[in-house]
Amino acid sequence: MDRCEEIVANVRMEERYAGMSLVFVGDEALRDEIERAIDKVTKLTRMNPHVFDNSRDHHESKQALYIEFNDDVQRDSGAFFELLLKELKIDKCANDVIEH
Repeated sequence: MDRCEEIVANVRMEERYAGMSLVFVGDEALRDEIERAIDKVTKLTRMNPHVFDNSRDHHESKQALYIEFNDDVQRDSGAFFELLLKELKIDKCANDVIEH
């Protein structure tokens, strides 16, 4: 299954900042899956990203979760993002985050 139709992932990295957005159609089961994956990878890596939600009531048609790292932690964020994408079974992203 091509998860890119369900979840669009984008990564942005700058000096002292790394962020990933996961955009999806407002489906509560999909939101729960993404949130569980973030929690699992957070526990596995012991990294604590900032997670932001663009939806006030989870009823918007397009929703997004943003995972961000700042300061020195951003250097290790690539491993977190890769594990998260694998956990969500996303192998190709909007900006080709994972190398094939």
